Amino acid sequence: MRKHRICVLGGTGFIGRHLISRLARQGHRLRVLTRRRERHRELLVMPTLELVESNIHRVSELSARFKGCDAVINLVGALNDGPAGSESLEAVHAQLPGKVVEACQFNGIRRYLHMSALNADPEGPSQYLRTKGVGENQVHAAARDGMAVTSFRPSVVFGHDDSFFNRFAGLLALSPVLPLACPETRFAPVYVGDVADAIMLALDDRATYDQRYDLCGPHTYTLRELVAYTAKSMGAVRLVVGLGDGASRLQARAMEWVPGKPFTRDNYLSMQVDSVCRSDGLAALGIEPTSVDAVMPAHLQARSRAVWLNGLRTLAGRG
Repeated sequence: MRKHRICVLGGTGFIGRHLISRLARQGHRLRVLTRRRERHRELLVMPTLELVESNIHRVSELSARFKGCDAVINLVGALNDGPAGSESLEAVHAQLPGKVVEACQFNGIRRYLHMSALNADPEGPSQYLRTKGVGENQVHAAARDGMAVTSFRPSVVFGHDDSFFNRFAGLLALSPVLPLACPETRFAPVYVGDVADAIMLALDDRATYDQRYDLCGPHTYTLRELVAYTAKSMGAVRLVVGLGDGASRLQARAMEWVPGKPFTRDNYLSMQVDSVCRSDGLAALGIEPTSVDAVMPAHLQARSRAVWLNGLRTLAGRG
């Protein structure tokens, strides 16, 4: 396998941490861009990794950071608009990819791997899906100028440190009843390790150039089924109350004001489309998909036990 010098945007995130650890083990030299270097110093234990504080929304800065690299991977994404203009969905999903392409072209970098999302579409129902679609189309347009672009479109991504199962586990630990918006929306959860492997396998595969890969796990679930599965794996008896369309909209409107925006009207609009694959991108890349059953039950049981033990310590005055 050819050893690359790769610049990674979004390398400190959920998918990014799994990917860079695999790339580092294979001997690739990595330059990971981050807004706050001091928050991720634990990554410096990887001997081939360089952690660089950067403003990725400036083309001039991207051009400087890409110098000497022969491939770029962009994993940057957000579920909702952030508090500042540079953190908006428009800036992150629709504008940033074009800046990355420009900086690649300035440095003569041909290989670019891009993280999109399942159902990304400039005409999609939500701002999240529309901006993802605009950015995806923008980077593939660069293929006409000689760039080797591959994009990846995962369903919800799961793993021990995900923000999907762990978020619901946290909510289920708080109350015996959970009101659930959009309970019948379908998902095909894909394992984070499989997503990372897909990117790695595509890196040197010319057959993947200008291709868009839908990435899904082996099984499809409704959101209600996934939440019930989480409760069962935790050993918790909980009542999951599926909300109708009107109540789901109201919940989204109310939760927009909660710190962290756990559920918004734009999230509600994204969930009007099932997150399931129309083509099997993992199979096309020769990857056997990992099931939720193979990963999450043991983790959720351990998580639930840890919460229980911490509660006992608090009661005993040792918390």
